[in-house]
Amino acid sequence: MLVGIDVGGTFTDGVLLAEGEVINSVKQPTDEENLKESILAVLDELIKGTDPTRIKRVVLSTTLVTNLLATGKGERTALVLIPGPGLNLQHLDLAPNSYTVEGAVDFRGRVISSIKRTQVAEVGKDIAGHGIRKVAVVGKFSQRNNSLEAEAREILMEQYPHFEVFLGSEVSGQLNFLRRAVTTYYTAMTRSTWDRFAREIQEALVQRGIGTGCDILKADGGTMPLEVSVKYPCETVFSGPAASAMGAYALTMDKRTSVVVDIGGTTSDLALILEGKPLYASKGAVIDGKYTHVRAFAVRSVALGGDSTVRWNGSEVVIGPDREGVAACFGGPRATPTDAFNLLEGGKLGRLDLSQAALERVAGEARLPVEELARQVVEKVVELLETNVKDMFKSWEQEPAYRVWEIVNRRKVSLDRAIGIGAAAEAFIPTLARRLGCEAFIHRYSPVANALGAGVARPTLSIVLHADTQRQAYSLDIGGVSGTIGSRVQLEDVKKLAREHLEQLANDRGIGHYARQSEFFLEEQFNVIRGWSTVGKLFDVGIQIAPGVIDEFKGVK
Repeated sequence: MLVGIDVGGTFTDGVLLAEGEVINSVKQPTDEENLKESILAVLDELIKGTDPTRIKRVVLSTTLVTNLLATGKGERTALVLIPGPGLNLQHLDLAPNSYTVEGAVDFRGRVISSIKRTQVAEVGKDIAGHGIRKVAVVGKFSQRNNSLEAEAREILMEQYPHFEVFLGSEVSGQLNFLRRAVTTYYTAMTRSTWDRFAREIQEALVQRGIGTGCDILKADGGTMPLEVSVKYPCETVFSGPAASAMGAYALTMDKRTSVVVDIGGTTSDLALILEGKPLYASKGAVIDGKYTHVRAFAVRSVALGGDSTVRWNGSEVVIGPDREGVAACFGGPRATPTDAFNLLEGGKLGRLDLSQAALERVAGEARLPVEELARQVVEKVVELLETNVKDMFKSWEQEPAYRVWEIVNRRKVSLDRAIGIGAAAEAFIPTLARRLGCEAFIHRYSPVANALGAGVARPTLSIVLHADTQRQAYSLDIGGVSGTIGSRVQLEDVKKLAREHLEQLANDRGIGHYARQSEFFLEEQFNVIRGWSTVGKLFDVGIQIAPGVIDEFKGVK
């Protein structure tokens, strides 16, 4: 048996699967002040009457890290940068408590300028004076040589042993100094809270007799073990939108092109499935307007949901962006788009009298018949969704995978369908699909599709291998793995080496059988020139276990 649980801003959903079939599903309101209790309440209802020893996998999708960063509740953190020459960070607003120290590593990983102990010590003194305990230290090209980062950490902790210091080279081994800095900074801000959450969940599963491990859905639609996620909490950011995309994929599992529209209570998430594959954001997840090294689907969240407040502003009907509770038809305090649809459909979703009373209050202010107000609300919701879908396509068109598809197929991408996810999907997706000129797809499991997507998502793993033939050395971006190579290796040799390391790491994590479902996402080589001669080559190769569904899941009926 498998369990999938998705924690949304409004509802926490759960599904229980046996032999690839959904045998139970649950939807309960989310307590944003206590996500653990929301998860456990759904879990307990989901497995009621079930032998817990039969559960072989539990996967969670949670908004915890997203909420910490969105609300500014992460731990106060200092960012210490070692940028080297040629990079002016003065006008970059990376973090409130940022410091720059001297020292440099070149692109080959050679130390060309040492750091100054007294300078780092002064920075530590200022950080401690502000009462900050978390410190992110990030050096340019530290993924090639992290000795300066390590030395800075040693100096800081000699004087201030209570500091917890995070190194950029240990968080991400990819190129792009600024993205690595941002990713390390957010990792430092969120790790303690995520660590407590992970321990609580593991303890709760043991108390319920569930002996299997727990996995977390990542922003790229794959999963990783809960104990591994403690080191990389930022990988879980935007796991909600990822669950939408994976849920839509799990409901369809074909080669058609679809826009995914997950209408939640507060927000609506958009994603694109291009001929059966969710589209990736080539520049990584964007957190607070800053690019990171977190691999993620190309998604957008729109401040519009089924529970968004409907009001009259004196000249027109306004929807959201705030939410004051559930829809009136479910006992909420204000009229919502859900109530508008409920009224027009004669109480299909909830109590008709409550929807009518809430809408009549707004209709009275607008001097409109209540049915006309409801029609305007539904129309406005669909218009807003349509506008955002079309605008999002402009962003999607810039993604490499999208452009390659058009080049290979020699035609523009066209939508086959709009897949509705969430409890409110039935209210708005059919009209939206007509306006987009495509088919509407709503499944009986659409209301809990996010939990389904989490539950059946395949474990994923990605590595980037950097090789330098002149130095006859290579290194991986995770695990501190390094080794030697010959001076005459070519790209295919490096790709083979990367695949071997991926398979070994996958075996170590108990997911070796998925390593055969891998794909290369990065293949770069550069000649190293000295004088008029090529003296070596640099290779960067990225390979990943491609996101998808677990082998035993064959689709829903």
